[in-house]
Amino acid sequence: MAEKNLYDVAYELESAMREHEDYTKLKELYDQVNQDEVSKKLFDNFRNMQMELQQKQMSGQQITEEEAQKAQQQVELVQQHEVISQLMQQEQRMSQVIQDINKIVTKPLEDLYGSAEEDIQQ
Repeated sequence: MAEKNLYDVAYELESAMREHEDYTKLKELYDQVNQDEVSKKLFDNFRNMQMELQQKQMSGQQITEEEAQKAQQQVELVQQHEVISQLMQQEQRMSQVIQDINKIVTKPLEDLYGSAEEDIQQ
């Protein structure tokens, strides 16, 4: 059996993802949000706030009560916006697909190291 080039397979996967219904729906919603100035501003503000809080957490800083309340207000605001809410749901679906694919792709390593760990424990 001929050995497959893993990079070629990865590029095939990329292409398949771009053609997948979940991705095309995500792109459609993302384009809709960005075509409307008010939606785009609301979404950008939400994304910026999310990134700031994540960076703060990653650097070990505590999020203040005020920041948490402001974040909650932003979440409620974007959830009330129908298209942004749909976009966020679609992002979660795509994220789940990527997590599932990651589990499949890393399974050989998990099998290899998982069995080695079992040998050590016995």
